[in-house]
Amino acid sequence: MTGEAAVSGRVAPGWEAVRNAFARGQADDPGAAQLAVHHHGRLVVDLASAGGGPTGPAAYGTDSVGVLMSVTKGMVAVCAHLLSERGALDLDAPVARYWPDFAAAGKGATTVADLLTHRAGLPSFASDAAGVGLPGLLDWKGRVTELAAMRPLWEPGSAFLYHALTYGHLAGEVLRRVAGVSVGAFFAAEVAGPLGLDLWIGLPQEAEHRFVAQFAVRPEPTDEQITGFLAGLGLSPADPLSLALHATAAELAAANEALATRQGRAAELPGAGGIGNARSLSRLYAALVGPVDGVRLLSPLTVDRARTSRNEHLAPPPPLDGGDASGRSRFGLGFELPRPGLPMLGGGSFGHAGAGGRLGMARPESGLAVGYVCTAMSWEPAAGPDPRWTEWTDAVVTAAAAPGPAG
Repeated sequence: MTGEAAVSGRVAPGWEAVRNAFARGQADDPGAAQLAVHHHGRLVVDLASAGGGPTGPAAYGTDSVGVLMSVTKGMVAVCAHLLSERGALDLDAPVARYWPDFAAAGKGATTVADLLTHRAGLPSFASDAAGVGLPGLLDWKGRVTELAAMRPLWEPGSAFLYHALTYGHLAGEVLRRVAGVSVGAFFAAEVAGPLGLDLWIGLPQEAEHRFVAQFAVRPEPTDEQITGFLAGLGLSPADPLSLALHATAAELAAANEALATRQGRAAELPGAGGIGNARSLSRLYAALVGPVDGVRLLSPLTVDRARTSRNEHLAPPPPLDGGDASGRSRFGLGFELPRPGLPMLGGGSFGHAGAGGRLGMARPESGLAVGYVCTAMSWEPAAGPDPRWTEWTDAVVTAAAAPGPAG
């Protein structure tokens, strides 16, 4: 650690230690970042760092917006729970109730909950790495038509494996059929609008000037590296799961390429293409666990249902070795839950991380909600918690427990 990064923004009295911790965490980050915290619905931290290195954008501030990567999945989950509360969507019902074509190829019993918990057996859009690139990735109708016809790689509900991009199209198509509008339009009207959020699934032209691009700290893995990694998991190159995971890597590379363009940012990629800032992300999560300026999105009962673990008992699909479950991803209905590599705000937390280090989360018991957005693609989940997070997480929890801020 080289010291502290220059930080702009504000903190409420009693939260000064969070500013200092954020500055320390960003000291060696070559990119820019934002950190926002709500406590019992009140914005108490709203900070930005333009970056500790020469590549950090000098104009970056708390109003800037950037790519959220898989944090977007939590935004999609909010939409699903809203429709569930309104009685329009049964999360335990078969997907085919709302999307009849989806029953093809043995998927008739697949539930909406299976989609939200990465148990559907459809981790990629194609069966090989050449299947989906650009512009095909941005063809919504084509992608969901292929998913509906696909045979799952395992019996839906019987195993768990992260659906990096297909999660957004699977859940998003169900939401589109129930709500009558795209998931991006629904989120804009029913979530972002009432709360005044700078969060989008599909960035509008009028907000494009506020966008700050992400950048990679390390190169994309080569085909040889991916093959070697999969071989280390016991997968042969010809195994259907190996082919699907190869395709996933190609799809993610295509998504990153798309998000570097205006066309890609305007499109809806609800698995990873959300755009926004930390302040709005924190405000969204605050409105899930309590009122924010008179608006509360979900009931306590719905939140408890959303943060109840749904996959801890499941191993990855064969032929992957289940291995030690202690570090395995934990999911509720559409939200990640605390685990050793993602401790969040402690027990009872829920939210979603995104590639590179983005994070949105809340903990009802402490009234805390947090948004963290960064431009450097530097965090790898397998390596443990992002070191930038560890600098400020404890400070946030400590400040929330102190009599001053709580009052």
